[in-house]
Amino acid sequence: MVEQRTKLSFKEEQIFVGIDTHKKNWKVSLYHQQTSLKAFSQDPNPELLVNYLHRNFPEADYYCAYEAGFSGFWLQKYLSKNGINCIVVNPADIPTSHKEKEFKTDPRDCRKIAKALRSNLLEAIYVPTDAGLEYRKVVRLYHDMSKNYTRYKNKVKGILNFYGINYPPEFESSNNHWSSSFFSWLGGLRLTNSFGDWTLQFYVQECLKAKELKRIATSKVRELSRTDTFKRQVLLLRSIPGIGLITAMTIITEIEDINRFRNLDTLCSYIGIIPSTKSSGEKERTGGLTHRGNKFLKGLIIESAWMAIRRDPGLLQTYTRLKNREENKAIIRIARKLTARIIYVLVNQKPYDMRYGIE
Repeated sequence: MVEQRTKLSFKEEQIFVGIDTHKKNWKVSLYHQQTSLKAFSQDPNPELLVNYLHRNFPEADYYCAYEAGFSGFWLQKYLSKNGINCIVVNPADIPTSHKEKEFKTDPRDCRKIAKALRSNLLEAIYVPTDAGLEYRKVVRLYHDMSKNYTRYKNKVKGILNFYGINYPPEFESSNNHWSSSFFSWLGGLRLTNSFGDWTLQFYVQECLKAKELKRIATSKVRELSRTDTFKRQVLLLRSIPGIGLITAMTIITEIEDINRFRNLDTLCSYIGIIPSTKSSGEKERTGGLTHRGNKFLKGLIIESAWMAIRRDPGLLQTYTRLKNREENKAIIRIARKLTARIIYVLVNQKPYDMRYGIE
């Protein structure tokens, strides 16, 4: 007599889940090994998804992926805690056909993620800790305030240039701009009518506000750098010529764990200081810097490289030898060497010694 099986079990079977996250709803696609199961829309609540999977596919091995974006990493952490192997992927790394680019829809996107996950074609990005994300927000806030301040300064200077207003002799040097006395001079300027005066003074006041907000953000970054979490690492990084406090804190908070990078090339790729390449047959062409990379680190590392060649004789010698080919390419080489120094001091927990250098 054949007994009827009353308990459903998917033990040792795999369920692949692709999620396209949005604020108001999620598009979800399910694959069971080689079979497409279902695609549906649900409220943006991970508990609903967890319950659905456990109810309909009990004891299965669940694998899930979604694109990095506005929703951050909280979803990945929630699903992982509830027995679902979840990864976050770079949207640019998801294999996409020309048809999928031309006819992009949310259901197609979630199916694409699920199929790529099933075929083991996705590489997970690093998921920072909760504390690391909050530290990072502080430093990124500083960069936002700095950009705002620069934006309003440029607005004020644009009006002065537009009306041909020259600086007084004491402010001819740009080093004397944006001091208290400079703002007092700006406050006394008048244009041809009250409406023009109002526009200029509006931007001056916004500039003052942005300056104060940047000062507050700078103070908070300094306070953070003096905590036990960052104090040692900041001292190590600042031993490298060209790296100051803000750059050091940006490096630490963006990278979080230096040991997650296998070698110099992987860190340079993460920063974005590697060239783009195109190869076909026997032809190979190397282009400019890749568009990929961490936007907060890329510019800072290159800027630090320019500072480093003024302070590190070894790097200056290298730059002088290379710049005859092309100046921009030479400074990128210096930036890579600077990155090698960053790896060295953080991995070995030893300050940089300029007498010996690190190649």
